[in-house]
Amino acid sequence: MSKSHATPSPLTHLSEEENLFFSTVRQFAQDKIEPLVGQMDSDQQLAPGLLRHLFELGLMGIESPEAFGGSGGSFFDAVLAIEAISTVDPGVAVLVDVHNTLVINALRRWATDAQQHRWLPRVASDTVGAYALSEAGSGSDAFALQTRAELSDGGYRLSGRKLWISNAREAGLFIVFATVDPTAGYRGITAFLVEKDTPGFIVGRKEDKLGIRASSTCELILDGCFIPEKNLLGERGKGYKIAIETLNEGRIGIAAQMLGLAEGAWNHAARYAGERRQFGKPIAEFQAVQFNLAEMATEIEAARLLVYNAARLKDAGKPYVKEAAMAKLFASQVAERVASQCVEVFGGNGFVRDYPAEKYYRDAKIGKIYEGTSNMQLATIAKQVLKHSR
Repeated sequence: MSKSHATPSPLTHLSEEENLFFSTVRQFAQDKIEPLVGQMDSDQQLAPGLLRHLFELGLMGIESPEAFGGSGGSFFDAVLAIEAISTVDPGVAVLVDVHNTLVINALRRWATDAQQHRWLPRVASDTVGAYALSEAGSGSDAFALQTRAELSDGGYRLSGRKLWISNAREAGLFIVFATVDPTAGYRGITAFLVEKDTPGFIVGRKEDKLGIRASSTCELILDGCFIPEKNLLGERGKGYKIAIETLNEGRIGIAAQMLGLAEGAWNHAARYAGERRQFGKPIAEFQAVQFNLAEMATEIEAARLLVYNAARLKDAGKPYVKEAAMAKLFASQVAERVASQCVEVFGGNGFVRDYPAEKYYRDAKIGKIYEGTSNMQLATIAKQVLKHSR
């Protein structure tokens, strides 16, 4: 007896809507962001007016419900946007990434109705979000944080210092993690919604970074700032759960950033190889260069499969922790290798700032570090695969 089976869609095949969205964001990146890349890298800040364009295009509320002014899109849509922008400037992309995959997703999942009605319309229209977990002594060991939240009449007083906080200069809303009981270990960690103009809350020194320089990375100082009870995000003592589950999603966003970076670097390398002439012909006609470009393209395609698979698993409600860690681990490795090879294709021109290759190389390094180092991804992968092997 014959059975009819629907042909599964190829993993990297985009639907008509997805393809239109990706093409639109990519065109926006080329038209509005690319002319500003060099100046933003030099100035170490977003160009004036660019943030407004990101909001107007709906890129700062991709998964927010339409009822709250968002686009009502999927997590995969957010991944596509991050990838498309990263082909041009990974620094701008990380602002979009943190805002969507960390802040908005945390609000959608754990905020009360009142908090959602207050904040989701704002983060979709004009307010940037930031995610404040890391501290000087708690990077990979995120739950060793020392920021305190002490009970006060009607709320809490937060005291401590956060480091390496992306979007800090632009943000109006911060998700800040602090412990209400240091003796309880990770079970004392609680998440708070903190507005930028809260007395006692200070955005401190901005880091002078190797790469992704358009993205602000700052310290935060909390000097006894009062946070009312209504600004708790989720339950008291359950901040660790918010942090873990949100960062699992965030890893896919960073993987998409690294994928887009590698694509952008490869495109520049291939274009330059067709233009640069040596020994009477373009260097793209030499087998050594062709093989180099072919290996780079193959690794990029492998990274795309991992990233898209993790994102689609997340949207489908399937387990994706292992796949997210694998995607971030591999995509960050590919980005670094491809960006390095891009510099070599450009030769001496790849080593100077008049050409785009060196910036991709600088931007790539952070992929192995933030939102979980490569060693932390390996630890997560090992835990997952060994658990299933038993």
